[in-house]
Parts: sequence; C-alpha cells; structure tokens
Amino acid sequence: MLRAIRRFLLTLLLIAAVLFLLFQAFLYYRSLDKYPTGMAVAGIPVAGLVRNEAAERLIEQYMAPVYIFHQDERVQVDPRELGFMLDVDAMLSEADSHKEPESLFEGYAEFVIGRSLAPVDIPLRATVDEVALRQRVQTIADFLDQPAVGPQLLVEGGAGQEGRPGFITDVEASLPLVEAVLYETEQREAHLVIEEQPAPERNLEMLRGVIQNLLDSFDGFSSVFIMDLETGEELSFNADVALSGLSVLKIPIFVEAYAAMDQPPDAFVESLFYETAVKSSNYTANQLLHIIAGQDNTYLGADVFTQRMRDLGLVNTFMAVPYDAPDVATRPNTYVTPANSRTDINVLPDISRQTTAEEIGTLLSWIYYCAKGTGGALMAALPGKITPQECQAIIDVLELNVEGNLIRYGVPEDVLVSHKHGWNFTDHSDAGSSFRPTGLCAVYLHVQTGQRLALV
Repeated sequence: MLRAIRRFLLTLLLIAAVLFLLFQAFLYYRSLDKYPTGMAVAGIPVAGLVRNEAAERLIEQYMAPVYIFHQDERVQVDPRELGFMLDVDAMLSEADSHKEPESLFEGYAEFVIGRSLAPVDIPLRATVDEVALRQRVQTIADFLDQPAVGPQLLVEGGAGQEGRPGFITDVEASLPLVEAVLYETEQREAHLVIEEQPAPERNLEMLRGVIQNLLDSFDGFSSVFIMDLETGEELSFNADVALSGLSVLKIPIFVEAYAAMDQPPDAFVESLFYETAVKSSNYTANQLLHIIAGQDNTYLGADVFTQRMRDLGLVNTFMAVPYDAPDVATRPNTYVTPANSRTDINVLPDISRQTTAEEIGTLLSWIYYCAKGTGGALMAALPGKITPQECQAIIDVLELNVEGNLIRYGVPEDVLVSHKHGWNFTDHSDAGSSFRPTGLCAVYLHVQTGQRLALV
C-alpha cells in the first residue's frame, strides 16, 4: 500500500514537472522576440523587453535630469541642454545581434533558471557636444557667480566704496565633472568648482575704468594725470596737451621762490605764500616773482621761472607774461613748446601761461620726494638751493587751500589734500597730492567746457 502511494506521488511530481517545463517552453517560445535573460544595454537590464520598451528604458535612465550644484544652489538641467545624445539605435542593433542563442536548448535553460550562462552588456554609446556643454555651464556660472568687486567711485556724492570679496566658477575644471554625470544612471549630481576671490585692492587700473567712463559721458575736454607716489605708477588722459597755466602755475612759483632765497622766509614772505596758496592772490604771486628775479621786476621773474622749468625738463611749462600784467612789445608774450606745437589737438590755451597735466603732476611728485629727503629731480637740479623742510612747507601751505569743488570733492575730511586750483570762464584746473592711509598720489585735473576745443 505504501509503495503504491509513493509511486502515485512520484507520478504526480513527474507530471507536474513536465507540465511546468512545457509551460516554460511555451513562455520561452513567446519571448523569442524579446531580449534574452542576462541582456543589458549600457548597464540597464533589458531582458524580457522588446526593442521599443528597451529604448524607452534607456532614454528614461540617461535622459533623466541631472542636477548641477553651484555652492548651495541646485540647478536642474535636461541632458539635451548639455549636448548629450544617446545612440539608441546603434546600441539596440548590437543587442539584436545577441538576441538569438547559440542553441535553443541553452536559451531555454537560461530562461528557466532565470540566469544567463554568458551575460551580455552592450556598452554605452553616446556623444556630448562640447560647445553646448560649455555654454550651459558658463550660463549657470554667469547667473550665479558673484565676482569680487573692486573699489568704486560713487559719482552721486563723490564718495568712494570699498571692494568686496566674491566667488567665480572654474569652468574648465567643472566641465569634466558635469560631463561625467551624464554617463551615470544613479549618481546624477555634479558640483561646480568654485573659486573664492578676495576683495581687490585699490589700484590705478581700476581707477582708469572709472575715469574713462566719466570722460566718455563728458561733453567738454579733460586732461588728467595721476601718479602713485609709492609705486611710481602713472595714469594719464590727454596729459601731454598744452593747457592754460592759470593759478596752478603758482606751485612751481613756490619751488623757484624757495630756491631763490638764501635764508628761511620771514613773516612777510610767509604771508605771500599763504595768500597765494589759499586765497589764490595774483598780486602776491607776482610779489614772489620779485623774489625769484632778485628785484622788483615781475617780467624778469617770469623769465627766470620759465628758464628754471626748462632746466628741470618741464619744457611745456612757461610764464611769458606775469599775472594780470599787459603784454610788452619788446618781449615775447608766448613760447613755442612741444605741447602747443601739436597738430592733432588744440584746446586754445592762454598763450601767455601754459603747462601740461603731466608736467605739473610730475613736479608734485618731486616736491613730495624732496620733502621725504629721498632725493629726486628737485634736490639734484637745485643742490643746496632747496631743502626737504622747504618742500614740506610747500605741501603744508597748499593743504590750507579748502577749495573743494575739484580734486577735494568727495575726499573724506580726514584725508589730507595739498592742492592748488585755478579757473577762468571755460577752464578749470586743480593739481595736488592726496595723502590717504592706504597710499599717496599726485593728481592733476583739468576740465574745459564751452567751444574752446579745436581738433585740427
């Protein structure tokens, strides 16, 4: 009895196994148009899928958005925007060539056990448009970067604004990181390489752009010369154009007056310096020309002054006629210089008294170096005739000039500016040295309005 039961159960088991294998054979037959067990394309399992389904799965995986992080900002990007393209047809065509098993029995066996004896993974075939990739990354960088900003001049009010630090994207270093995630199916995040930028320090090149923007919006003519007294760097705009000397020439008059004196100035002479520097008196300036001449002759003083400027190499600076004095038929009322001989530009300066922004700015630097006792052109050209104390006296008396509508405009109250201004109906000039905590500079500014500018 027990033997019969065992035989019956064994028969049932065999019948069930045969039925199972037959059913699996039926399913296997129906799956012959699908990708076989163990088949993967670009790392994506496609077993049991027909071609269209496999294509959809590939596109779903590789064309899913990627996320680009710019510091804490996350940007979702379609791979197509990065120039990423899948060659789905090529990959599936290769997969189709592996669809037929070497034998039906082997394929059937793999189907039944659910495992491939020789798995096939078709490699990923895709391309990236490097131009599109770069453009998209650059766009993100342009939108989210905050480059360091240098010191700026706030035109409204004339105040200055310090620079601030910032950060920018290293696009070249970021490109391979972004491209790499396009070939991933799980890790779809890329972090851009961000570089910190310290706040730029003040320098003349930054100032160049500020000044150029102002000049571009100005209808008249401007001449500007700036020298950093610590580095010797220069910045100039039309600085070699002949200009009306105006009261700015009183600065070199001070130099030559000190050179002409054999002893320190008395109270009267000091009052001449003060009245000339602070109240811009032409009368006292002519009194200083008497000291330069060694006699009460302003015309001779003007001649000595002009020759001294030539000796110093300031060949465009002259005074042919003293302040408020008439022309004299027996003497020249002007001089020919390289600056006023230019044929390309003529601002119609006063023919009697002229200079250039570069020459007065250079003279200011010499006065500063002389005051510091570091030598320079003045002490070399006037040995024993001018001392550091006298150069410092020139700086000190010019600091008392409180006129603030030109180079003093917008300068903080605690910053010293030693300067001399001058103007007429159309010309406005100011020349001086600024002594700020972060550096020193010599400045000459000349602006001209109206119709006096003549381009030849």
